[in-house]
Amino acid sequence: MQERIHAANVTVHRFEAKYYELLHPEVYGKQEQKRVTEVLKMADKLITDNRKRALDCGAGTGNLTSKLLSMGYHVTAVDISPEMCAILRKKYLAHIQAGKLVIINSPIEDATFGEGEFDLIACYSVLHHLPDYAGALQRLTVFLKKGGVLYVDHEASPFYWKSETKMAAHLVKHLYFHSVPAINAFHFGLIGLNLPSLDYTLSDYWHKKEHHLNHQTIQRIFEKEHFVFFKRVDYHLNGTWLFNPIFPLYKHLCKPEMSFWIAKK
Repeated sequence: MQERIHAANVTVHRFEAKYYELLHPEVYGKQEQKRVTEVLKMADKLITDNRKRALDCGAGTGNLTSKLLSMGYHVTAVDISPEMCAILRKKYLAHIQAGKLVIINSPIEDATFGEGEFDLIACYSVLHHLPDYAGALQRLTVFLKKGGVLYVDHEASPFYWKSETKMAAHLVKHLYFHSVPAINAFHFGLIGLNLPSLDYTLSDYWHKKEHHLNHQTIQRIFEKEHFVFFKRVDYHLNGTWLFNPIFPLYKHLCKPEMSFWIAKK
């Protein structure tokens, strides 16, 4: 299963890489970009004796890498997709030449680093793609120094799969989740972006109701490794480029569907 999930991710991102930032307003939208920048700054302030060494796991086209570089970090960016890594190398060639960025094309599970090598380890929209997200997260804790911070973001919250108890909220959630792909399809049509149909069944393995990401499992890892602080924060995600009139109502009535973790070792 592990090899199949890895292969599925490589295949999906081979097609997505060129258009990734256009395809994902839930990642590259103005509101989400502002939120992520603020959380990274918060994580940075929590680090004790910060040497500015960061590991960006599942770096993609550089969503977090760019922000970490601008914050003065020396960044090691790891991604399983050769196409994503090629885009990273092209976008940040100057940083590579300056010795500020190292790019590794590898599954996260196979990447090896020294114990306590990094002050900050970040995983944005990554865990649900991994065959064994708990095992991978456990392994990453070894590479984090004492006093360092592990930041895990853009994963479905415990509320994502639960039905709203109030009828109005239940209806709004249903409408919102259906309006997002419809609005984005309309937007892609407007800009003339025609993409092949992709199968996310295995690539997004843990983003399924029958086997969803378990936040209690994540918390137990932090407890087992004696992290001095860890907290999950849930938030609402606006997933469209064009204005979605349902989003304000959804945010007001419904429980947040996304989560991030901040944990200090």
